[in-house]
Amino acid sequence: MTIDVIDLRDFYSRRLGIVARQLINRGIRARWPDAEGLRVLGLGYPTPYLGLFREDSERCIAFMPAAQGVLKWPTARPALATLIDEFSMPLPDAAVDRILLVHSLEMSDDPERLLREVWRVLAPSGRLIAVIPNRRGVWTRTDNTPFGHGRPYSRAQITQLLRQTWFTPTAWGEALFLPPVGKGWFLRSAMAWERLGAALSLPFAGVHIVEATKQVYRAIPAHRERTRLIPSLPPVLVPSSSTTARG
Repeated sequence: MTIDVIDLRDFYSRRLGIVARQLINRGIRARWPDAEGLRVLGLGYPTPYLGLFREDSERCIAFMPAAQGVLKWPTARPALATLIDEFSMPLPDAAVDRILLVHSLEMSDDPERLLREVWRVLAPSGRLIAVIPNRRGVWTRTDNTPFGHGRPYSRAQITQLLRQTWFTPTAWGEALFLPPVGKGWFLRSAMAWERLGAALSLPFAGVHIVEATKQVYRAIPAHRERTRLIPSLPPVLVPSSSTTARG
């Protein structure tokens, strides 16, 4: 199900990928205007978007799953990206303040298990943003972009998945209302498509941009232990030694 890291890199180097990155960055920046002094983690293939936070955050790193592969990032600086097991991240509990998931949930073989691992490494006051293909969008109906690979989600499915994994959705946004066509006229009119789609609340955006917070106090199922009842025995009168002697 996972797309190769070389294909992801090639997409974001083309004109359509550059425009997609700009439009999604716009939605991410609307939720997180800055990350000054915060620890930011990107998961999946987040490097086209982590530039928003690399300069002002306390630290900013990228984790890429082993099935996808990893590329050096940033290219002209010491590496901040590494290859990991997405279900066992090399971080202690509550280690980061912000987590950005891009090309992650829809590519994962077990998204519920992945989000539980995200919950573990996220600080109690932390937040995550997930960029997830919209199952009703045009971008999921073609495989010439990464958003046409993996499993797309509806808003109801995302909400259910987040709640099952101890997150609370707090804000929603959409991006990529323009068709996934790499021709000049479509790309030059991309911002007009975005404004029109947002103004009319059209349901056909290419991706959801959902923000969620970590539920620190979550419900824990109660397991009632079965009590084993031992029947009581009637008392047995044992004759004393004096009674026996008299007899």
